[in-house]
Amino acid sequence: MFARLALGHKFTLFLSVVFLVGIAAGGIVLWRTLNAKAERDVTSNSLLLMETMSAIRSYTSQHIQPLLRSTLESSETFIAETVPAFSARTVFEKVRSDEDYRAYLYKEATLNPTNPLDLVDDFERGIVERFRTEADLRQLSGFRPIEGDQLFYIARPLRVSAESCLVCHSTPAAAPSSLIRSYGDQNGFGWQLNEIIAAQMIYVPAGEVYAAAFQSFVGVIVIFAGAFLAAILVFNFLLRRYVIQPVGVLGNIAAKLGADTLTGEQLQTADLASIAKRQDELGKLAKLFRRMAQDVVSREKQLKQRVMELNIEIDEIKKAKQVQEVTDSEFFKDLQSRATSLRRRHVDKTTKGTLKPTILP
Repeated sequence: MFARLALGHKFTLFLSVVFLVGIAAGGIVLWRTLNAKAERDVTSNSLLLMETMSAIRSYTSQHIQPLLRSTLESSETFIAETVPAFSARTVFEKVRSDEDYRAYLYKEATLNPTNPLDLVDDFERGIVERFRTEADLRQLSGFRPIEGDQLFYIARPLRVSAESCLVCHSTPAAAPSSLIRSYGDQNGFGWQLNEIIAAQMIYVPAGEVYAAAFQSFVGVIVIFAGAFLAAILVFNFLLRRYVIQPVGVLGNIAAKLGADTLTGEQLQTADLASIAKRQDELGKLAKLFRRMAQDVVSREKQLKQRVMELNIEIDEIKKAKQVQEVTDSEFFKDLQSRATSLRRRHVDKTTKGTLKPTILP
């Protein structure tokens, strides 16, 4: 089937196969590259947010807590603004009002938190335990499934780095009474200085990660496909104009030459002349082909003339031979002998009739 296709269709099919193979291989590499880039971008944004939350925590611990410590001891209700985690969550929720960060989630996943909202789940417990057992581990990232959805996460360890934290988390007796009234005396106590008690985590739905990569992927593929289609059209146009059409002209001349119907005038057409003027390989071929065809036409003409002359000579020879055969035959000889005898008799009769007797003296 392929062998029956026209030259232009063969090249189009071949380029299409090359395109499909190339786009399949390139698409896989591109998709992985774009995914990796999207993950790096999300990680970079997450780390920036995490650094911001850490700065807010430090500011709360170093400035807000000392400022409100006396008020906290005498207050009937617990002042949540003195808790670094509360300040970080509040600011983060404000950041999430921005469209670019609406999908982000922030959590300080704690093994033994005061606020139950910060309690680790099984997956987060494993991360905190890794931070506690691997002292050199500073960051973890990856994907986790939650309720049928994939979330990209990035986590860093949180340790008790200031003694001011122990005011509320060492023992219930040392904690402010307002804290006990608000949260009870069962959770959030027993922390030790420099102990890793939580993982600071930011979650992003995997769809957000892949969406940016997919948009870039589709854009690149559309541009690539458009460029390929344009290249196919241009290539087919150039192929037909500069290869197929000239080859067709030469092929028609060759067919006429083979059928012995080619004339000298047909070798002077504008199409053949324009091809012969080209400086490429087909132009050189057309020049040689036209010269060869002219020689063939000229020789054919001479050959036909010679054949006619030979035919005339052959006919004359045949006639002479036929005459010779007739004259050499016994029948002709006998006929000739009879004709000679008849002529003699005729002469004798004529002679006897005209001859007068001679009188002797």
